[in-house]
Amino acid sequence: MLIKEYRICMPLTTEEYRIGQLYMISKHSHQESEKGEGVEVVKNEPHEDPVHGPGQFTEKRVHLSSKLPSWARAVTPRIFYITEKAWNYYPYTITEYTCSFLPKFSIYIETKYEDNCGDNTNIFLSDKILGNHEVTFLDIAFDEIPERYYQSPEDPRYFSSVKTGRGPLREGWQEHTKPIMCSYKLVTVKFEVWGLQTRVEQFVHKVIRDILLIGHRQAFAWIDEWCEMTMDEVRQYERETQEATNEIIGRVTPSISISEVGQPSATHSAPASAPSTPLSGDPPEFLSAPKDRARKKSAPEMLTLPALRERANAE
Repeated sequence: MLIKEYRICMPLTTEEYRIGQLYMISKHSHQESEKGEGVEVVKNEPHEDPVHGPGQFTEKRVHLSSKLPSWARAVTPRIFYITEKAWNYYPYTITEYTCSFLPKFSIYIETKYEDNCGDNTNIFLSDKILGNHEVTFLDIAFDEIPERYYQSPEDPRYFSSVKTGRGPLREGWQEHTKPIMCSYKLVTVKFEVWGLQTRVEQFVHKVIRDILLIGHRQAFAWIDEWCEMTMDEVRQYERETQEATNEIIGRVTPSISISEVGQPSATHSAPASAPSTPLSGDPPEFLSAPKDRARKKSAPEMLTLPALRERANAE
């Protein structure tokens, strides 16, 4: 098990982030879907928790079969997908990823949102965390992302919002930008397979880092598309894109409830899940590399993990 904490600042308020993240997730999932593949929304409904109170539960399936290389498809089920489940109790959310084909693999993400620049050092103090864990600050403007996912209109160093006047973001923008909020994410990765556990868990964290950067960059770069939306409007957009995406991947659209349990006036809402995982059909190249090698600009993708055991045995 490998635990890391990521802190991602955004030039937004938590109220704005609530809408912007929901919009980004829906748009990104729809863009990434292809015929027979993509993100299928299974459930999106209100949920009551005895500890955290009213919230929203979502379940999604990220279909992957055609994304795998031919040698991996030969040993995986014809219909292969990752299951994402998310519970949203703002300012606390939980997201978990599992795969029936890899029962010893899971990702568990706890997220808290605050209106600050990431300086809350005690936000995840918990008996569940044994010892110190690594804390990584991600800069949406100046940290590198894989070159194949770079889009110049989504680069915060050059993007300027017409409607809000925010951007471009300059070096050290977190110190003087107002408004500012931070997404604190405590990520636990498990891959309990002897001989592969450490390398796989480190590899998955590298990919998660890229996913977080890409998604948060898009949420800011698309601000002019969502900044005037109300929560009702973004939920309607969410419903329409979910139905369209389910239709694209060739499955019957499930009955999706997007209503929310009424939230107390003093609280906000939060995104239901993290952005979809970028996919690749290439086998991972990291297994034979030394642990301390320099980080490549184009990292291999996490969802080729079913091939790791065969690759290790072959070596």
